Amino acid sequence: MKNIAVIGAGTMGNGIAHTFAQKGFKVQLIDISQQSLDKGLATITKNLDRMIAKEKISESDKSETLANISTFTNIKEGVEYAELVVEAATENVDLKLNIFKELNNLCSEDTILASNTSSISITQIAAVTNRPEMVIGMHFMNPVPIMKLVEIIRGYNTSDEVTNTIMELSKTLGKNPVEVNDYPGFVANRILMPMINESIETLYNGVAGVAEIDTVMKLGMAHPMGPLQLADFIGLDVCLSILNVMYEGFKNPKYAPCPLLVNMVMAGKLGVKSGEGFYDYSENRKAENVSKQFL
Repeated sequence: MKNIAVIGAGTMGNGIAHTFAQKGFKVQLIDISQQSLDKGLATITKNLDRMIAKEKISESDKSETLANISTFTNIKEGVEYAELVVEAATENVDLKLNIFKELNNLCSEDTILASNTSSISITQIAAVTNRPEMVIGMHFMNPVPIMKLVEIIRGYNTSDEVTNTIMELSKTLGKNPVEVNDYPGFVANRILMPMINESIETLYNGVAGVAEIDTVMKLGMAHPMGPLQLADFIGLDVCLSILNVMYEGFKNPKYAPCPLLVNMVMAGKLGVKSGEGFYDYSENRKAENVSKQFL
């Protein structure tokens, strides 16, 4: 397997493209927006420069990695020679289903179709194709070039052969793959998102402030990042989407999103990506609590 197509040039997509390209794979990075592709390549370049500064790679490594990436705004052209397609579009069910319907028609019958979804059913995604045995989940962690874990999610019909292929491929990338079954939120987010949601509830109920909640979890539980800061990093809109998927999937009130989270997303306070979330990410980088106005 040498040719990998990645759909979506956002945070996860460009990180996945970077990771494959750095390991010598030919990567076709696809996005409907040329601006997003340009931004994605700029991010990859910046991250490679950071690795050079830390003496983890050489200038030659950087050049070879960038040379391995081609960009496309036309999905048909981008997936033409792909042996594996990794979809990393926005966490939206309808969007992902439409992409996989299109991939089913455009890709050769032996192409493996993978989704980087963090919560949506692989079985549901596979059901819109005529090759459900070839559909699998590859849930990378952010930042992709650094984080070692990849959740490998088997849909109801995913074959053993495809699962084994993707497990071994993940190891080739220097990752530690963990096979899990197809339930809402899988393992990572089924455990993580209720913790983040409870942290937001704790703030919402006035138990403590943002910095205090994060400090307790960092110093008391040895977390490298507090849950509210992590939510900002993930994107509050993504957190809300995942919680909604789990709430609908399990019909259990413990997964119901906190009203504060809902209000912040409606107000466009999405975290790092929007410049404001539980902290202020404007140019002066003040770590101010901006959530009080939504309480």
